[in-house]
Amino acid sequence: MERSIIITSGAVQISGVLSTSPTADAVWNCLPLHASVSTWGDEIYFSIPVKIDLEDDARDIVEMGDMGYWPSGAAFCIFFGPTPVSRPGEIRPASAVNVFGKVTGDTHALKQITEGSAITIAKAE
Repeated sequence: MERSIIITSGAVQISGVLSTSPTADAVWNCLPLHASVSTWGDEIYFSIPVKIDLEDDARDIVEMGDMGYWPSGAAFCIFFGPTPVSRPGEIRPASAVNVFGKVTGDTHALKQITEGSAITIAKAE
């Protein structure tokens, strides 16, 4: 069964899908989530009530639209472009993240979400 989600912040609404992993399971089980967004370059992140360690396949470099869990900050991260520590042609988190899903909608819409915006992550119906 595909686990689809809807990400909503103001006028922005995009979809995503969770993978099969312990992190994805933990995130899925705590939905819906409501938070205030922090930004770091072209990354949106916010704290969530999940505590899980780095998985064996955690990544230091991610892809456009990846959703990751950052254990250092217990944060849900959405990557849609370079961060302040990215090198040319890459998207680099502050430190390794568990990639647990992918945005399936238009990642460019995420640029409209600003620091302090309210965000909701919910299971798609």
